[in-house]
Amino acid sequence: MPTASDSATQSTSGEFDSKSFLKQLTERPGVYRMYDAAGTVLYVGKARNLKKRVSSYFRKTGLAPKTAALVDKIESIEVTVTGSETEALLLEQNLIKSLRPPYNILLRDDKSYPYIYLSSHSDYPSLTFRRGRTKKGGGTWFGPFPSSGAVKESLNVLQKIFRIRSCSESYFRNRTRPCLQYQINRCTAPCVGYISPEDYLQDIRHATMFLEGKNPAILEDLMTNMEQASANLEFEKAAAYRDQITHLRHVQEQQAIEGEGGDADVVAIAQDAGVVCIVVIIVRGGRVLGTKDYFPRYSLEQSEGELLGAFLGQYYFGGNTRREIPRDILVPAQVDEQETLARALSDAAGRETRIRSNVRGERRRWLELAMTNASQTLLSHLASKETVYRRLLALRDLLELAETPSRMECFDISHSHGENTVASCVVFDENGPLKSDYRLYNIEGVTAGDDYAAMRQVLTRRYRRLVNGEGKRPDLVFIDGGKGQLNIAREVFESLGIEDIPLIGVAKGVTRRAGMEQLIDAFTGNLYRAPADSPALHLIQHIRDESHRFAISGHRARRDKKRRQSTLEGIEGVGPKRRRDLIRYFGGIQALRKASVDEMTKVRGISKNLAVTIYAALHDE
Repeated sequence: MPTASDSATQSTSGEFDSKSFLKQLTERPGVYRMYDAAGTVLYVGKARNLKKRVSSYFRKTGLAPKTAALVDKIESIEVTVTGSETEALLLEQNLIKSLRPPYNILLRDDKSYPYIYLSSHSDYPSLTFRRGRTKKGGGTWFGPFPSSGAVKESLNVLQKIFRIRSCSESYFRNRTRPCLQYQINRCTAPCVGYISPEDYLQDIRHATMFLEGKNPAILEDLMTNMEQASANLEFEKAAAYRDQITHLRHVQEQQAIEGEGGDADVVAIAQDAGVVCIVVIIVRGGRVLGTKDYFPRYSLEQSEGELLGAFLGQYYFGGNTRREIPRDILVPAQVDEQETLARALSDAAGRETRIRSNVRGERRRWLELAMTNASQTLLSHLASKETVYRRLLALRDLLELAETPSRMECFDISHSHGENTVASCVVFDENGPLKSDYRLYNIEGVTAGDDYAAMRQVLTRRYRRLVNGEGKRPDLVFIDGGKGQLNIAREVFESLGIEDIPLIGVAKGVTRRAGMEQLIDAFTGNLYRAPADSPALHLIQHIRDESHRFAISGHRARRDKKRRQSTLEGIEGVGPKRRRDLIRYFGGIQALRKASVDEMTKVRGISKNLAVTIYAALHDE
């Protein structure tokens, strides 16, 4: 238990008196809790130095907008002084778990992790699936595994290779003949004595080694047994060992990652559209047991290192059951308060636990795999029907729409210093991005860099077709830009007589930070704001970011195509055949540029006048 003392300061004038509070605050380690006027806990944090950490919230400049919004709500702060940073970390996680403050990263409480349980039966122990680890009944526990599917897959492999029983004790005691598992070669029927206790315990020993990741040692054992059985002319037994060796090698080939041994939890993070995805890959004995995905709720603007630090603290200390702590925790970036967290984990595990980001070899590949999984899982989550539908409902409520939108379009403009201007139109429906309906528009005939004229052109081209009865009608249109672009969009809609399609501008706000967007209704002028963790805002960010990405990719494609285009293209009188003859004769465009008019006329089909035209075009004359 931490040696702790509590203190609290509360405002009496309706505004928190930070100067008086900070003046008397200790510099010792501890935990602080921030409350609003209703007495609700807003945020729980830990600190190596309470005075320095809490003071950082009340500096005059440099606060992130979301942090500033938290500070505005503070009515009182309570602190608990602890004997060490480690005690502060553990107390922080316990308070987050019990109080669930809105500004902290919050993980959903999982059920107890699944394990494989080896029973304590003296002659014929069983291997079974168990949810949660207990001390009753003795036996040996393997795990935890990241999911029940990982346990079932491992049990399936063990039954195929070592034919270990998985039945209950009562079922085992009451059998008078072998069950179906024996018939399909998944069990050796110890219930009716078809295998001796010595041979069965040998299979148990190999199964245990398999779960501990000692596959090479098992293979060595099995090959020795096979050779011995063959020398003793026990060919059936030798064939059984041979089959076990074959199955085991097949499992090793299927194992996605193998080689370097050891235990590690590999943690990766991905962020997009206001959503954070964290993936944990569990490696034991050099074998990947599986993965687990998390989508923690968060409200403050936090760096990758801060998010990982908050997650790891809750992951290992905040659950109903204490998770197994491996020797290595691999992360893609330096974790906030890494040394403190590593000490706390080492104390809890009773041995050294390292948090590492700079790794090589097999561990680097594990980390890259976790990062790929995090990115793909986040993309799948954002595109899932359940996620999109929940966001659509939230969007309907936020914008006060009469119906839930089923088709939304968003427009953006992209160019390089006014050149190769491209407009994008992306479409989302109730299933997420509808990429088959995405469109790119090459913008021509406008002043370079005039985004307003470009927006007017693309909207006119898109919605004039709609008025003429062509194309699909959207329920909601977003414009990526501020009031200037939105006014242009409103003028286009009014000129075309479109009055029943809501038109919303997505402006980045004063700070131009993600999560602080302002939504403006073009027709009513209403201004909408949503909290940073709003599903509606996450959907709008997703649509806006996708529109921006598609516009940039279209612009780059157009720019690169122009760069790749032959310098001879566009010269009147020089078609594909003459271009080919010129390049073949001179060996390349550089040599052609150096050629005189007379030299060009030596190419078949190139007259004197045409050679003059080509020379002028190549030298910008």
